[in-house]
Amino acid sequence: MNSEAVAQYLHENPEFFEQHSALLAEIFIPHPHGGRAISIAERQQLALRDKNRLLETKLRELIQFGEENDAISEKMHRLSLSLLGARDLDSVLNTAYFNLREDFDVPHVAIRIWAGADLPARPEFMGATIEMCAFADELVTPKCGPQLLEEAPSWFGEAGPNLRSFAYVAMRSEQSFGLLALASEDVQRFYPEMGTLYLKRLGELVSAALLRYLK
Repeated sequence: MNSEAVAQYLHENPEFFEQHSALLAEIFIPHPHGGRAISIAERQQLALRDKNRLLETKLRELIQFGEENDAISEKMHRLSLSLLGARDLDSVLNTAYFNLREDFDVPHVAIRIWAGADLPARPEFMGATIEMCAFADELVTPKCGPQLLEEAPSWFGEAGPNLRSFAYVAMRSEQSFGLLALASEDVQRFYPEMGTLYLKRLGELVSAALLRYLK
């Protein structure tokens, strides 16, 4: 009889050790971390301790994730209140820049808009290319990673050549009317596999605030 057959038999006959309880005190197995042999009872205790440590680690991770999500939600709330308080287009843009840089700690932020009339003479409303508009139209969800738009680094002035990661968020109502770009010198700040739920909500907030003044 091979080991698989023994394991299957014991699994199918849990009463075996009740009928042969003396064996439990006589069987010794190797310690999982080396050294002396131990009894089945001791081995079970070690297995339970290992399982508890694993569960404690997972619990700490869940608590950490929860705290991080709470902190982000609080920042989103503050941004929402600030955007609600903005009384004109300039104020909306300045509020978005300020909160993203100071509260969300995003080092570089740029906005480009190609909708509306009688717009102020600001960089946000100048130089929208066909490629940029098409790129935003295809952004169903935010996209993160290295440079995806050839022109993007030029939006950030002298810092542009040193930027290594970007997050692109389309601003839209029924269709896209602008693009929000976040950037960092840290190649891991915005990476392709990162979650984008809060970036999507961020784009929706800024879009809603801007649409009040884009006619």
